[in-house]
Amino acid sequence: MTAPFRFPRFFVTSPQPCPYLPGRQERKVFTELSGPEAGELNDALGRIGFRRSQSVAYRPSCAGCSACVSVRVRTHEFEPNATQRKLMRRHADLDVSACRPWATDEQYTLMRRYLSARHPGGGMAAMDEGDFADMIEHSPVNSVVVEYREPSDGGRPGKLVGCCLTDRQADGLSMVYSFFDTDQDARPALGNYIILDHIARAREAGLPYVYLGYWVKGSQRMAYKTRYRPIEMLGTHGWVLMPDEAIEPLTV
Repeated sequence: MTAPFRFPRFFVTSPQPCPYLPGRQERKVFTELSGPEAGELNDALGRIGFRRSQSVAYRPSCAGCSACVSVRVRTHEFEPNATQRKLMRRHADLDVSACRPWATDEQYTLMRRYLSARHPGGGMAAMDEGDFADMIEHSPVNSVVVEYREPSDGGRPGKLVGCCLTDRQADGLSMVYSFFDTDQDARPALGNYIILDHIARAREAGLPYVYLGYWVKGSQRMAYKTRYRPIEMLGTHGWVLMPDEAIEPLTV
């Protein structure tokens, strides 16, 4: 006789300044992912808009605000546009491999450079080696680190230029966190290519979705996620296609 499924206990964080919309406060509801049902629970929560951070699943629960919207790409219907096809050709020479979630010095160095260039004042700016190892290795679910490297030189692995911590869920790939070389001359739009690669990987694995986390209308930091169509958004009546009128023009 199997033990009954334990209903998770949920908690709410204290209000903090919103990192996306100035002048607003954010709160999160969260629960622990542990035990033999952690993967199943993470899958179920992912379908209702939760994200994973180490052994915690969370989603925004902000008083009077619902700006953070979960989005996911329909992989089997996705057709890259001309710019995306050019980008895929530009980076087709990269060596890509899915590795077990084990933090390395090379990954951490790349992460530090990425944070310094893209998020110098963000909440992760003070991340040290131990914090980074916790982020990568403390996963109670099926996770990998997808590494993107320059072509090998003389049989040796090429330079690491991109990484993505990725969860494989029952219905798709969830991109937990990606970081990459921000040198636009050497590797332009590498972050966009990592998303395109994940869409291709999910489709090849027969998975219908790639979960991109939260889209925030009015935040240019999140506007890039609407480049990947068709894209679904989670609303009060479930997942629906994002209407064209909801998409803001990109300024960069």
